[in-house]
Amino acid sequence: MLKHLNDLLRYVMLALVLACTAAFVVPVAQASEAEVTSARLETTDEGYRITTSFAFELSHSMVDAISKREIPLTFTTEVELTRPRWYWFDEKAIRSVQTVKIAYNSWTNQYSATINSGLQQNFATLEEALALVLRPRRWIVAEKGALTPGAVYNVAVKLKLDLTYLPKTFFITSLKDSDWRLSSDWKRFTFKVEDK
Repeated sequence: MLKHLNDLLRYVMLALVLACTAAFVVPVAQASEAEVTSARLETTDEGYRITTSFAFELSHSMVDAISKREIPLTFTTEVELTRPRWYWFDEKAIRSVQTVKIAYNSWTNQYSATINSGLQQNFATLEEALALVLRPRRWIVAEKGALTPGAVYNVAVKLKLDLTYLPKTFFITSLKDSDWRLSSDWKRFTFKVEDK
């Protein structure tokens, strides 16, 4: 009888451990679809500028968070330039990030878009403010002399909704909700630097 009691106790403990583990595991949420529709790097007098455009739709809960709860959303565009090497890992030459924060102010009944915590513009609608995320302005990702003349670089571009900028109480909730997973895959292409 003592053996049966031991076995029963062991099964109960195992069930409790599994139940506690399942309660604390954050479910893996599938990312909402965002797509890099175009991306190209161009040479200018100031340096190398990236031109990109994206396609995505905000979920109902994201629109609700901005418009009704006045919680700003921050979108991050990442650009990486690497130079392939045959003898070792690729050389990470440049990494550039641009953030666009979209917020709503109920006092002025306007949306604002702030680029890299600097330039801020006001808009009448959310769609107008999102245009800065969907079609960001060309920005310099590398200074004029930062890339080796004649070299070929691999360029990668990605867009994501950056959850780390959310208020902490909302951040925890957003981790479990697949509506808050907005990210694109890396769009990759090559760029050859002009010879001097």
